[in-house]
Amino acid sequence: MVTGHRMRALGIATLVTVVCLGTVHCTAATKVPKGFAPLFNGKDLSGWKGLVENPKSRKAMPEEELAKAQAAADALMRAHWQVVDGVLEYDGHGNSLCTAKDYGDFELYIDWKIKPGGDSGIYLRGSPQIQIWDPEHEPFFVHGADQGSGALWNNQKYQRFPLVKADNPAGEWNTFYIRMIGERVTVQLNGQVVMDNVIMENFWQRDRPIYPRGQIELQHHEHKLWFRNIYIREIGAQEANQILSEANGQHFDKVFNGHDFDGWEGGKSGYHVADGVLACKKGDGGILHTQKQYSNFIVRLEFKLPPGGNNGLAIRYPGHGSAHVDGMTELQILGDDYPDINDLDPRQLHGSAYGLVAAHQGYLHAANEWNFQQVTVIGSQIKVELNGFTILDTNLTEVRESKDGGVYPNVQRMSGHFGFVGHGDLVAFRNISIKELAAEQP
Repeated sequence: MVTGHRMRALGIATLVTVVCLGTVHCTAATKVPKGFAPLFNGKDLSGWKGLVENPKSRKAMPEEELAKAQAAADALMRAHWQVVDGVLEYDGHGNSLCTAKDYGDFELYIDWKIKPGGDSGIYLRGSPQIQIWDPEHEPFFVHGADQGSGALWNNQKYQRFPLVKADNPAGEWNTFYIRMIGERVTVQLNGQVVMDNVIMENFWQRDRPIYPRGQIELQHHEHKLWFRNIYIREIGAQEANQILSEANGQHFDKVFNGHDFDGWEGGKSGYHVADGVLACKKGDGGILHTQKQYSNFIVRLEFKLPPGGNNGLAIRYPGHGSAHVDGMTELQILGDDYPDINDLDPRQLHGSAYGLVAAHQGYLHAANEWNFQQVTVIGSQIKVELNGFTILDTNLTEVRESKDGGVYPNVQRMSGHFGFVGHGDLVAFRNISIKELAAEQP
């Protein structure tokens, strides 16, 4: 998929005809890229708003307080952002410019220009930032400017600086292509890949994944700025699932053929197969598991929950007993609208190692929509990625207690079957594949 998007970004020059009117302003006659919509109409600030605080603070604000703060921010925005000759121009004072709409997964094209010594950035889902700066400005070298624009500058754990320096000289136009799916970001600058599917960390809450939705911001940094040709294409859940399922997809084996229970055993009577989907029967269930046993592996699958639905993934299950007691663990499959969900232990919510370690919440799609989930099991380490977000990454040997008191007896079990733990709800699964790993693989 990346190759196709590289081709699309490299083709941007065929979409834009630039007419320069001087060293400061430039107009562009453009054709909107196929499937994209303009975020900036070239005439006014429709669809944009001023910046209020940050995502965490905004969420905590009472509605009336937020509305008042937004009105003040919009007035400040209009004082310092304007449209000149079809270009968004910022005078270097005031604050950042934000989309009025929030976005989840998307592709974005944006042209930008700075003066020598300039500094700015693009916030994604309200989080900093894809860095923009002058890579020849020596005072910025201490911060990494000499490596070029496009950095995920606020990353601490994952890749921070770009793969190559691809900036045009300060004072000339540059083009970003940005794709964001889940927590991963790909950036091309002037047709060159500078960030390739890198996790963007949550600057505001370092202990959790980046937010599933949020505004896009053009960063104020006390420098004059120019932006134009801003186009966005929202990526729906089905397309995102397909992209996620194809990433590094070598050596995965399909363990469900879409037609019958070939390769499966256990609670077959509690499930049915139709149209490529394996589903738990309503009012029935049990543990349906692979005939084959696995030690270290990655499993990929899609699942769909009915309202209030409940199921689970059996990890290293011995073929008898319960998944979370007799196996290594059960990973919860549980809807956000599960009855009495507020009364549950956090270690019982979706993605959690049942009763042992709580997963981050807020990343499920709505009931009756397909979700993509990937689980990596190496030794005692379990990582759960839901719709492109890492919601659990834990080592079960470090757990000292369960919701029931003591740690369950088999958390250090090193092999077993993979399966589904039905609880009488019509939870559906499809596109199930497993890649076996050597113990030392990441």
